Amino acid sequence: MKDIQNQRDYRNIPIDKVGIKNLRYPITVLDRRNGFQQTVASINMYVDLPHESKGTHMSRFVEMLHEFRPEVSLKSFTLILEEMKTHLNAKSSHIEVIFPYFVEKEAPVSKSPGLMDYTCRLIGASSPEGKTDLVSEVVVPISSVCPCSKEISDGGAHNQRGRVTLSTRFKKFIWIEDMISIVEEAASCDVYSVLKRSDEKSVTERGYNNPKFVEDIVRDIAQPLYDDNNITWFSVSVENFESIHNHSAYACITSGEPPL
Repeated sequence: MKDIQNQRDYRNIPIDKVGIKNLRYPITVLDRRNGFQQTVASINMYVDLPHESKGTHMSRFVEMLHEFRPEVSLKSFTLILEEMKTHLNAKSSHIEVIFPYFVEKEAPVSKSPGLMDYTCRLIGASSPEGKTDLVSEVVVPISSVCPCSKEISDGGAHNQRGRVTLSTRFKKFIWIEDMISIVEEAASCDVYSVLKRSDEKSVTERGYNNPKFVEDIVRDIAQPLYDDNNITWFSVSVENFESIHNHSAYACITSGEPPL
């Protein structure tokens, strides 16, 4: 059968990224407590396309992904990226895997267990020079209490939920759980899926006694990352969904050489 995609294109315009986006696919990821965790990911896979090529072979992306299906991790990304370049005759390749990651978390007083879900993203890129770049990202919900509100109010202080996005590059593997812990320890109080009344009292008082601006939270997250020789680059952003304003409060810190 005639292969239209293999025909020559005469517009002489190269394409930076071409491929598939938002492919839902079951994957297995590393879990520090249980070894492995089954989840469902949304996957994006791209390669570059030279100016003389009309198109790429979209079906080959899914075929290659199926070969690595038992485990999709940063460890296997290097192999996937190289396979993409080889099978699609490309100079550069990119992959993004976005998935929910579940961690069992006990309430602070009653110790009632519940599952917290965190949105994670693994990003990989391979340059024309053969350099591989890997980034791990996690989105963590938090709560914060406003120091200014507490200071000027006769009673109480306004608080809100927030969202922290932490991305890292590293020399050696870093667990998702460790990234989550760094974020939650920097909040006024972390968030739980199950809380009894004794737990609600505990988290309310803990947050009230630990008020923080977004500036405080982003700096408190960045500090241990600066001190960790394993981290070669990081980006951390904090967004508070303000409870008394019609806008969010935001802060961001990025350090190190940016990813590919």
